[in-house]
Amino acid sequence: MGKSFLSSQISRISSILLKGVERQLTDYKNRFSSIEDINNFISKLLVTDLNVKKAYSTAVDFFGSDRVRFAAVDGTEYSRRLFDFILFFGGAYAADGQIQFHKDSKPTVDYHTRHLEEGRGVSSCVPVYINEVPEIDQTFFREGDDPEGLLSQPLSEQEIADNSQIANWIMTFAEYYLAYLLVTNPRDPVKILFLDRSLSGTQRAIAKETSKKTYWDKKCAIMGFVVDGETVDKNDLFIGRYHVLNPELSLPPARGDYLRHSIILLLEGKESPLTLKQICKELGISDPVREEKVGRYLSSLVRENIILHSHSEYRINPRYRNSWERISKMVRTLGKRMFQEDIEETATSIKMIIEKEDGTSQYLSTLDIAFLTLFCFYMLIEECWKRKVLLLGITKDTAASDFKNHFIPVCSNCNLFGCTLSPECFATLPNTDRMLLQSFSFNCFETLHPPWSLIEYDSAFTTIVPDHERGPGYVMGARKNKITMERLFLKTYIQLQEAEHDPKLRSNVLLIDRLAYPEYDMRKENIESFRQIYVGEEPVNIFIMKKEENRNELQNLTLVTLTATTSSTIPEVFGHNKPLFIADNVAKWNYSLFRNLIDTAKEWIMTNKDLKKFVYYMTSFRERRGELEQLRRGA
Repeated sequence: MGKSFLSSQISRISSILLKGVERQLTDYKNRFSSIEDINNFISKLLVTDLNVKKAYSTAVDFFGSDRVRFAAVDGTEYSRRLFDFILFFGGAYAADGQIQFHKDSKPTVDYHTRHLEEGRGVSSCVPVYINEVPEIDQTFFREGDDPEGLLSQPLSEQEIADNSQIANWIMTFAEYYLAYLLVTNPRDPVKILFLDRSLSGTQRAIAKETSKKTYWDKKCAIMGFVVDGETVDKNDLFIGRYHVLNPELSLPPARGDYLRHSIILLLEGKESPLTLKQICKELGISDPVREEKVGRYLSSLVRENIILHSHSEYRINPRYRNSWERISKMVRTLGKRMFQEDIEETATSIKMIIEKEDGTSQYLSTLDIAFLTLFCFYMLIEECWKRKVLLLGITKDTAASDFKNHFIPVCSNCNLFGCTLSPECFATLPNTDRMLLQSFSFNCFETLHPPWSLIEYDSAFTTIVPDHERGPGYVMGARKNKITMERLFLKTYIQLQEAEHDPKLRSNVLLIDRLAYPEYDMRKENIESFRQIYVGEEPVNIFIMKKEENRNELQNLTLVTLTATTSSTIPEVFGHNKPLFIADNVAKWNYSLFRNLIDTAKEWIMTNKDLKKFVYYMTSFRERRGELEQLRRGA
C-alpha cells in the first residue's frame, strides 16, 4: 500500500529541510576554516592594552571629574488591533548610576536601584482608525499619490495592521528625546550615555527616510507649524536634514551631497556676504570643476530663496539664519506634547494630532516623526559636543559586514597596514563581521584574551569600496557612488569577557559606535585621505586610528568603561552592557503593563452593557472566528 498524501508531503519537506541545513552548515564550517588567511591582517588591528591610569586622566580631562553619572536608554513598542482601530504604543526608559574612575584600578560602578519607582522614561499611545493608517504611515506611501490614491491600494485590514511602523517610529523618537532630556538635565546631567542601537546606522537610515521631497508637501504635518510667529517650511526641513555643524571636525564636509549644506552653514555663520571665490576658499575648494559646482549650487539655493544674491555676493536669507533654532524649538514642543503632557479634554487630546495655523488639525505622519527624530538626534549630538558627554551606541546581534567587505578591502588596496589580500579571500570568509571576529577570537584563544577591540575607524567606511579602476588611494561609494558623512562617528568591534573555566567560551563580539570629538580625534595622524570621482575629484578625509600611534585616549576610556559595566554574575549580561540590560528590563516591564492595560480595555468594552448591541459588528471576522475556534477547542 502506497504512502498517503500527507505522509509523502511530510517526507518531502523533511528531506528538503535536512539537506538544506546540512549544506549551510558545511558552507559555514568551510568559511570558519578559511579565517586563517586573514588572521595576520586582523592581528595588526587589535587593541588589547587597556590602561586604567590613562583612562582616569582622560576622564578627568574630558568630563572635568573622576566621578560622573551614566545612563542607558532602551525602547519598547506595541501595537494591537482593537475593533475598528489600532492602538500604537512606543516608549523609552533609562537605567542610570554613577561611575568612579580610579588611578590604579578599574572603575567602580554604582547602579540606581529604584528604576521602576524613580526611573526616567517617556512614552506615548495613539489610537488610529485602521483606514487612516495608510495616510499617516510612510510604509504605505507611494510616489505620485494624489489625496485619494491610497483608496485603490489592495490592502486588507490585517496587512495594514501587520506592516505598520507607527509604533516603531514613536519608540525611536522616544529614545532620542529621552536621551536629549538626560543630557540637558540642569540638576544632574548625564556624562556617559549608552544607546541600544548603531549611531551611524540610525543617522544614515533616518536621513534616507526623509529624503523624498515629493512627500514633504502632502505628507508632512510639521510643514506650517508655527514657532514664535514663524512657520516651518520646506527650506527649514532641507536645512535641518544635515545640520551637523562642527567647524573643528570640518562638518558638514564640503563634498558630495553635503556641499549644499556646507555652503548654507558657512553663510549662516557669517555677518558679511561672501563672493564665490571667498566661499570656495573658506570651504577649501580650489579645483575649477568643483568651483563650478559650488556656483551651480549657489544658483539653485538662490532660486529656492535660502540664499540672497546681490552684486556678485551671497548671504543667507535672514528668514533662515535662525532656522535651526526654530526647528529645535519645534522638536522640544512636539516632544513634550507627545511624551510629557497630560491628557486634555479637547479635540486634540490625541497627542499625534496637531493644530494647524488655519484652524484645521492633522495627524503627525511617520515622515514627520522621522524628521523629528533626526533633528532630535542632531540636537543630542550638539549637546554632547558642548557638554563633553561620551555618546556610545552598542549593537548586540549585528548583521553588519562593512569591516569585511569595505574596510579591509580599502586598506588592503592601499596597503595601509603592510598587508594585501586577494579579492578571492573575502568571498570565503564568514558572512558577517561578528562571526568573522568571533571565529578569529576562537582560533586564537591561547594568545588573545578579552577584553580586546579592533582599532577605531570612520563609520563612513560602511559605504566605501575601493575604486580598483583608478588604483590605490581612490575610493567610490558602494551604492550609487554615494559616501555618507565622514568624521562624525567612529566604530569598532569589541569582545569583553571569557569564561573562567573554559577560555574558548567567550562573549559575543559587539559593534560600538561613538561620537567623534575634535580635541581628541582630529589629529593629522588619525586622518587618511582618499579621492573620489563624483563631480570632479573630491577629497574624502576619514578617520583611521592607527594602532602604532597609541594616542587614542577616548577608545581606551571607552573600553575601560565598557569593561567595568559588564558582569559575569548575570548570565544574560556576560560580555554585554549591564546598564542597557537593566534599561531593557525596565522597558519590558512597562511593555507588559501597557499590554495588560489594552487587554483589560478590550474586556471592558466587550462586557459593557451599553455597547452590547454593537460589539458583534465591531469585532472583525478573524477575531470572531478565533474566539469561536478557541471555545470549540476548549469544549
